[in-house]
Amino acid sequence: MSKETIDKAAVVAKLNQILEMELAGVVRYTHYSLMVFGYGRIPIVSWLRNEADEALTHAQEAGEMITQLGAHPSLGIGPLLETHKHDIGDILRESLQHEMASLRLYYELLDLVRDASVFLEEYARRLIAAEELHVGEVDKMSRKPGEVAAFVAD
Repeated sequence: MSKETIDKAAVVAKLNQILEMELAGVVRYTHYSLMVFGYGRIPIVSWLRNEADEALTHAQEAGEMITQLGAHPSLGIGPLLETHKHDIGDILRESLQHEMASLRLYYELLDLVRDASVFLEEYARRLIAAEELHVGEVDKMSRKPGEVAAFVAD
């Protein structure tokens, strides 16, 4: 890793934002999984808990990147919004907002490290791909049966 060619302070700050956002995802998805009721509960709860697990993995990876750069990971957590709306549609819309915010952070990281650190650039690209996949999954889940058009405006 070429630590001399990146703005280390800016990269660490962005990685800490990512760490905090992913930790917020752990809390958010765990909370949502507890608030699902009805006939379709089991597969939805399973999906939400998998999302929480993946968010924790992403948070841990961000923390590892921070310590590899010789910095200190944040103990903070990103924004949490309790709307008290627990309809599956509401949960999916809130999830989509969270995923889009996470995706923006990874793109911002990519802009900071592009052509300066292959290691950090590949990390950012891999996580962008994962977040784009999540956005696509939530988009498909948000559509009404039979609708093919994307729920998310491109």
